[in-house]
Amino acid sequence: MKKEQIAVVEDEADIREVMVYNLERDGYRVFSARNGKQGLELIQAKKPDLVLLDLMLPGLDGLQICKLLKADELTCSIPIIMVSARGEESDIVSGLELGADDYITKPFSTREMLARVNAVLRRREPLSEKKSSVRIEYAGVTIDVGRHQVWVDDEPVAMTATEFKLLHFLAHHPGWVFTRDHLISRIMGEDNFIVDRNIDVHIQAVRKKLGPYRNLIETIRGIGYRFKERDEP
Repeated sequence: MKKEQIAVVEDEADIREVMVYNLERDGYRVFSARNGKQGLELIQAKKPDLVLLDLMLPGLDGLQICKLLKADELTCSIPIIMVSARGEESDIVSGLELGADDYITKPFSTREMLARVNAVLRRREPLSEKKSSVRIEYAGVTIDVGRHQVWVDDEPVAMTATEFKLLHFLAHHPGWVFTRDHLISRIMGEDNFIVDRNIDVHIQAVRKKLGPYRNLIETIRGIGYRFKERDEP
């Protein structure tokens, strides 16, 4: 029996019931809400391990809720999967730019939903004791794997699980060029259903949070990304 708690915020009763049923059948503990206000209060009270958040909600919409959660230090680390019938790229990018970890469009299969949920939760799994002591320091950026924390000029910077894993993977292999497909496989998981710009948006978000050190992540046109190598003495 899985111990993770999942909050489902969905205004369409039939879809909400199907989501809750299949998540519970897969072993998760599930809480649900039918509108934005109720959903925000539920998440703030329960602090679940993951949120499935509909984009189009009465009252507060999904993007507003996502923004509020990511601005609160008590909920900013909770991964969010946006859910909506609107599949345009602009909506997907908006959700990811606000800090959502993934996006799923209606109609979706149970298999797809569970695959996305499992993939996002795997990114939050605790690291081994050996890995937990690893710290990477470069210029004014410090990445502490054990604490799952990033500092920029000694100031803590909040990152989503996906952003942290992406930054750590690139920084752990300075000078190596990785294609988008490789990063998707290593960071998101091979069973992740993904849109073409997902990695690009996450890279953009990480660069923004690195501030003056944003250029540590270099774009290799036509190929992908790499973390800048240290200058030789």
